Amino acid sequence: MPTVVVDTDVVSFVFKRDKRARSFRRHLVGQTLVICFMALAELRAWPLINHWGLVNRERLERHLRKYAVYFADEALCQCWTEVISRGRLKGKPIDIADAWIAATAITLGVPLVTHNAADFSAVEGLAVLSEVE
Repeated sequence: MPTVVVDTDVVSFVFKRDKRARSFRRHLVGQTLVICFMALAELRAWPLINHWGLVNRERLERHLRKYAVYFADEALCQCWTEVISRGRLKGKPIDIADAWIAATAITLGVPLVTHNAADFSAVEGLAVLSEVE
């Protein structure tokens, strides 16, 4: 089955049943959905930051089970260093979390589905799928 890495923003839209999630449906249906360990950490911070109750915390955990999580390994760490370094050398630095997410897609050799395509525009070798392509 084809695979895509899903950015935190798109996972959020789907979880919250935000109307913007509809525009990503064509990129998600029929795919193996992967999130980077960094996205998992960001998403699991929400309940703590926002003082969620048990019902919402459990709903988030059920939602997260739809995604395979790619954890850091040697190849991912090397790719991350290249993404970070190239961005800085070009004068187009990328956010640390975004670099992990981009590196995950590059390491797996699959596209990244994101609402924030501009955040990844300077990343070499990254295929980005967004609502406007």
